[in-house]
Amino acid sequence: MSFVRFAVRRVAEMAATLLVASFVVFGAMYLAPGNPASFLLAGRSASPEALAAINAQYHLDDPFLVRYFRWLGDVLQGDFGRSITYRTDVSRLLADRLPVTLLLIAMALVVVVAVGLLLGRIAAVRGGATDSAILVTTTFAVGTPAFVAAVLLQGLFAVRLGWFPSSGAGDGFGDMLWHLTLPAIALALYLIGMLARVTRSAMLEALDSEHVTVARSRGVPERQVIRRHVFRNSLGTVLTTGGLIVSTLLVCTILVETAFSIGGIGQLLELSTTTKDFPTVQAISLIIVALFMAVNLIVDLALPLVDPRVTLASRKAAV
Repeated sequence: MSFVRFAVRRVAEMAATLLVASFVVFGAMYLAPGNPASFLLAGRSASPEALAAINAQYHLDDPFLVRYFRWLGDVLQGDFGRSITYRTDVSRLLADRLPVTLLLIAMALVVVVAVGLLLGRIAAVRGGATDSAILVTTTFAVGTPAFVAAVLLQGLFAVRLGWFPSSGAGDGFGDMLWHLTLPAIALALYLIGMLARVTRSAMLEALDSEHVTVARSRGVPERQVIRRHVFRNSLGTVLTTGGLIVSTLLVCTILVETAFSIGGIGQLLELSTTTKDFPTVQAISLIIVALFMAVNLIVDLALPLVDPRVTLASRKAAV
């Protein structure tokens, strides 16, 4: 199977899975107790006519499948409906809040990749006391949930020391970077430990391989052996872990945004779920699912290019 055919097949599978996911996302909110009409009324009693008007406005009385296919058709045109809580288009809410979340995820991802790869590489190459110290540090990092890291960092560096803001996303790119520094570190801490340990294990396995022994016997400088034969051959495993890392960032950003009152789509999802804002919850959930699937698609397509040992046939068999 050629790379193009493999890519087309994976895109088709992603589209089919996304269609199923859209049905689940749309229907999940209706399984929870309560309804949007009760929130709009805010506990006030309403006449049957007023209640009927609310249900008609938001199509709450239509059959489930009719509502789903109407919603799906609108989504395909970029229309996610109107927010029940904020009384505005969901697309406008997402346009205002999504850039903050994407910047936070991008900053956290840079920290994870830079620090995680560095620690894993140092631990594998140096060994001894350095390896043990890094293992202890990464074990602590892996055992610290994102919301716990957020509280600790916020209390120490924002409240006590006053080095960073304790809440908000800032105004302007530079100010946003400053405001999002602590949230990005809190979001990245757990994943730094995970990536470092995966990188260390992959490199230790590559160090024991036959081709590394042959390269050393031929007098290839150790630095070149590490770079070309060890680290490069570990990238396949690291890239696979990278897909999981990005997916975890998408989920954990909800906790971190809430802790720091950042105002991205993570915090918006939490507030919208509480108020039964169906259109907003469905839109954000679908976007998260789509991003999750897109990341996995990119990993699947990039892995054979990064690691020549991984053939398309083997990837197909793994699926």
